[in-house]
Order: sequence, then structure tokens, then C-alpha cells
Amino acid sequence: MTRYKIKDPELTRRRFINMAMGATATVGTVSLLGTLGGAHPVFRLTEDKKPPMEGDILVHADPAKEGTPITMAELSETQVTAWPMGTDADGNQIIRKGEPNNLLALYRTLPALSGEAVIEATIDGEVVAYSDICTHAGCPVPDAKDGTGMFCPCHSGQYSPTEGGIVAGGPPPHKLAQLPIVAEGDSIKVSGFFLTHPYPYTDDATWEATKQAAEEA
Repeated sequence: MTRYKIKDPELTRRRFINMAMGATATVGTVSLLGTLGGAHPVFRLTEDKKPPMEGDILVHADPAKEGTPITMAELSETQVTAWPMGTDADGNQIIRKGEPNNLLALYRTLPALSGEAVIEATIDGEVVAYSDICTHAGCPVPDAKDGTGMFCPCHSGQYSPTEGGIVAGGPPPHKLAQLPIVAEGDSIKVSGFFLTHPYPYTDDATWEATKQAAEEA
């Protein structure tokens, strides 16, 4: 005689609910830990991801010349793109391109530059360096094809390199950040942090925290 074990449907439902609740609790715990971990991330900048630092040499970003120091003789009213190059604790040269937003734009012979802070951050009032990243959505900003300033191809943002990188048109929320530079022989060096917060920073407080972290790293 075959015996059949009758299952109590209430026990089956209870077991299913308990299993489901256990799985949900596990997922919830993992999610909570992830959220808490993300709320206070370890803020450590590696050398290649630090923003341009005082003493960095500006080198070509163009793939054909990448890493070669930019000379004063190479600069003109046509944009030259650059990376900042510093050194690590062992004295090894590090191009800070691990952070794509470190891309820079250099110009020479800009008589229309105005503003004491803007002028003092240039070389002889005619060589200037800007963040080459659009403050709207983070796209690189080349020269406009018609030679009228800088034109972002992503959303038509326009900037005037002869007027401190101010917004000349389109959606950018604020001007390009200017980088203080000095000449050392025929080379160009960074003499301080960006004068204003560059992309992707949206406020001065976050930028100040980043500068402090870069100096302490």
C-alpha cells in the first residue's frame, strides 16, 4: 500500500514567505552596506589623476607629440592642447592624463585679456592656459572653425579665450577655468591651481576639498 504524505499548504506558504523574507533581508543588508560605503568613499588621488599642480610642466596632448614639453615658440593664437606632467615620490615623470578632465588649452598673443587676476596668471600678459573641458557637459573645446574663439561640438557652447575664457554663447553655466602658468626657459610650468573650479566640479567647496586632498596625497 502506497503512502502519500499530505503537505500542509499553510506550512508551505510559511516556508516560502520565510525564504523570501530572508533573501530580501540579505539583499537589503548588502544594499545598505553599499550605500553607506558609497556615502563616504576613500578619497585618494593617484599622481596621474591629480589636477594640475604647481611645478608641473605642460606637455603636448596631441597623440603625435604626446609627452613632449611644449615650448614658447610653438604657441600662437591657434589652440595647443596640453597635459600637465608632474613626478611621483620616486621622481618618475607622470603625465596626469588619468583624469581626462585635466586637458588644457594654450594660446599666445591675446591683447584683449583683462582683469588683474587673469593677467597675473599669464606669461607676460600674452600666454594663457585654460581648462579645455566645457563646463556644460564635459566635452573638449577646440577652436571654432571660423577662428572666432572656442566652440564646443557637443552642445554649441562658445567661449572667448581673449576674454578670460568667458561664455560667449550656448548653454555653459560658467567660464572655462584659467590655470596660472610661468615660463622657465623655453618651457611652461604650472604656478598654482585653477583660479576657479573646473569641470566636473560644480561648486567652490568641492574644488577646495579636491585641492586639499591633492596637496596631502
